Amino acid sequence: MTPPTHPSRRTVVTALGAAGFVALPAWPSKAHAAGGPVLDTHPATEPSGTHVRDVGGTNVVFQYGVVLPAFDGWRTHEPTREYLSLDRRWRFRFDPRSQGLDEAWQSPDFDDRAWGLVDVPSAWDLLDTPGFGSQTAPFGKGTAFADGYAWYRTVVDVPASWRARHVRIAFLGAGYSAEVWLDGVHLGKHEGANSPFALPVDGALRPGTRQTLAVRVFRRASYTDYTATTPQPVTDDHEMPYKPVDYWPYAGLTRSAWIEAVPRVTVAKLLVSGANGRVEARAVVENHGDSDFDGWLTLDPGWGSGARPAVVPARIAARSAGVVRVSVGVPRAPRWSPAAPHTLTARATLTARRPSGPRVDTLSTRYGIRELTIGDAQLRLNGKSLFLKGLNWHEETAAHGRAMTPAEYDRELGHITAVGANFIRNCVYNRHPYVYDWADEHGVLVMDDIDTMWLNTAQEKLQTERYGLARALALTMAWNQHNHPSVILWCLQNESEIDPDGAPVYRAWLADMKAAVKAVDLTARPVTWASNTSNDPAFDLADVIGFNEYFGYFYGKDADLGPTLDAVHAKYPGKPVLITENGTWSVAGTHGPDTTEGTEEWQAARFTAHWTQVAERSEFVAGFTYWVLKDYKQRAGYNQSYNGISVMGLLTFAEERPKLVHEAFRKAVNPRS
Repeated sequence: MTPPTHPSRRTVVTALGAAGFVALPAWPSKAHAAGGPVLDTHPATEPSGTHVRDVGGTNVVFQYGVVLPAFDGWRTHEPTREYLSLDRRWRFRFDPRSQGLDEAWQSPDFDDRAWGLVDVPSAWDLLDTPGFGSQTAPFGKGTAFADGYAWYRTVVDVPASWRARHVRIAFLGAGYSAEVWLDGVHLGKHEGANSPFALPVDGALRPGTRQTLAVRVFRRASYTDYTATTPQPVTDDHEMPYKPVDYWPYAGLTRSAWIEAVPRVTVAKLLVSGANGRVEARAVVENHGDSDFDGWLTLDPGWGSGARPAVVPARIAARSAGVVRVSVGVPRAPRWSPAAPHTLTARATLTARRPSGPRVDTLSTRYGIRELTIGDAQLRLNGKSLFLKGLNWHEETAAHGRAMTPAEYDRELGHITAVGANFIRNCVYNRHPYVYDWADEHGVLVMDDIDTMWLNTAQEKLQTERYGLARALALTMAWNQHNHPSVILWCLQNESEIDPDGAPVYRAWLADMKAAVKAVDLTARPVTWASNTSNDPAFDLADVIGFNEYFGYFYGKDADLGPTLDAVHAKYPGKPVLITENGTWSVAGTHGPDTTEGTEEWQAARFTAHWTQVAERSEFVAGFTYWVLKDYKQRAGYNQSYNGISVMGLLTFAEERPKLVHEAFRKAVNPRS
């Protein structure tokens, strides 16, 4: 085999290690592919209108003019609500010339019988790309390279009983952006391939009839020509990420979708914080009716909490949202920890007139009791110092891309526990809710990321001062994952540009996102990011110092890591340090001396050299996150001879066979075990 073209993403992000800051290359502001547009249109600000309002002293996230609701409907059906699954076969058609709007493909009167069919959820990349997971298949062919617009259509029979309901359509993921119509009425647009969203449909709903649901999904091309000798990148300053990056941007309706009919007075979200023998809950209640609601809310902290339900008044004005606060002592409740991942289920119940009156709505959520603190350069859980033996991982399989099945998640995540890891970094986007539930149940700690990867200064400035998509992604991350005890860190960005002269643009951007997550997180989780340098001038804003390092591979020597860690600790003596990435590559089955680049022996030896230096400094280094669990697909312009597969994993991509570094990682002893 021809040696892979490396170093993957670092040929784009020129890492300077501990010596200085990173200057990213200039990218064109626009690019169009021959034969049709490849750039989407954007409003003045991100299209969902994501923002925070203070509601009775609690910061609440709103999108599309309503509270951003809980997305537990993919697995939990409340008895007071009705659900209509949209996981089915839809009519589907690519729209390479962007003619769909002009021809009214969103209209219920449009004849789509000649269209093809596609399953939802799925990634259209796998619709017709033979050999997608093979290293020997040709790169640049198939629907994996079909970019621009594509349309989905289906019909739904709306129950007549929904006339007295508030109804929304929920999507767990649509990549990259999606516009939605119901019977030709435009409901809204969403940007961000990996964040769930819910669109209220009350104005377009006709209960007791059959209605047509249409979705137009967009994915920007990565390059104008994927097989060109010098490919021309396609960029869009407004998008996240705004340029080609080092993972595969799967397209389509990649996660579950459903229609949810809730009572007009409804518990939209239940925020729970459990620590120090108490449960603090905030029930966010919406009243979509024309009359004030005067009732009661009962919070049951759950079987196993050792506490009785608490009952408090709930008064919500008509056409408004309110927050009902409840505090319950749970001194006998078990704590959540990796060794004993005890979860509880809290349930909020709204009743009319009196506590035992007619039930109006319910909402349940899983949570855990645990205390997460930082002190003396250590990250502590329940008073015990942590060392994070971690793995970066991408959410994909060769068979289904990002539209993974539960069995695939179980197999993929099972690899993490099999090598003794206690920590995962969700690089560089939010995951399906299944992942957070799995981590809660298996005691695996999580750092959650958003899509803010490889931004340049111009894009950071645009996001902070006008467009606001980065802020929206940070807000929705903290809001959606709030109750998961496994989530212990918020990661704000990955390897983005640092402007000179004190980095005013970079610092303002980070401060804006940090303020967003801190505003809505009742548990005050630490904030970090995956910097491209150990000399990041904004580390004073971080609760945990996080940086990616590739000593001995892209710069310097392996032995430089230890002194670099010592220097960072000397500058920030009270803050824990976390290696957010380190790794090298090997072609599976290639063997030789551990000094020969690309052999399995070389990859394993490089890991051991770095792990040893980190483990020796566990008094201030909180962990090490290896890049990466499994070889992964990317459209970043390298390894095309391997069908775009980056070979930096412990495991191979399609077959998931272990390399030698897999065993080296498994044998690495956690210094705090």
